[in-house]
Amino acid sequence: MLQQGLQKNDKKAKQLIWVFSAVVFSAVVLLSNFKLDIHPGFNVHIFAGFNAVINAVIAVLLVAALIAVKKKNYLLHKRIMLTALVLSVLFLVSYIAHHLLAGEAKFGDADHDGILSNAELAQVSTIRIVYLVILFTHIFLAAVILPFILFTAYRALISEYSAHKKLARYTWPLWFYVAVTGPIIYWLISPYYH
Repeated sequence: MLQQGLQKNDKKAKQLIWVFSAVVFSAVVLLSNFKLDIHPGFNVHIFAGFNAVINAVIAVLLVAALIAVKKKNYLLHKRIMLTALVLSVLFLVSYIAHHLLAGEAKFGDADHDGILSNAELAQVSTIRIVYLVILFTHIFLAAVILPFILFTAYRALISEYSAHKKLARYTWPLWFYVAVTGPIIYWLISPYYH
């Protein structure tokens, strides 16, 4: 096993994790409804494409970390998971930048007028329902997964590996789902960016 990376302080860790998670959640909710009237001189949807790539890389890293831990290569597992955490922070910054600069796109809004006409709705029909199911499950899980990820990482960093493993059984598949559905959502919504 690995050496303990942090000193155990459950009370302080819980407070920090919950405060950080609440701040991130609040920032995403508040800023997603706000658009800056700035034209930076480049296609701001590059952030969305970057986010899709980050999510795809995180999904691959999660699989690699799972394989590493199954092979009892704990140091590699730790390094991969810390890389996934760092990429998640980068994703968050890019996600907020995209929403601040681009605003919201509506799935099916082919003429980019912000209104879904009956003709546009008929054109996307069932795929819109599939998109919305994927989107809402992705958003919901992305909103609730952060504290679980942080508590799982904390348990590993204080060398409480049995607690880490118990949490990871739930955290890993949810994080993986969020990471995989991110690029799918991008692929589905990107034709409606303007």
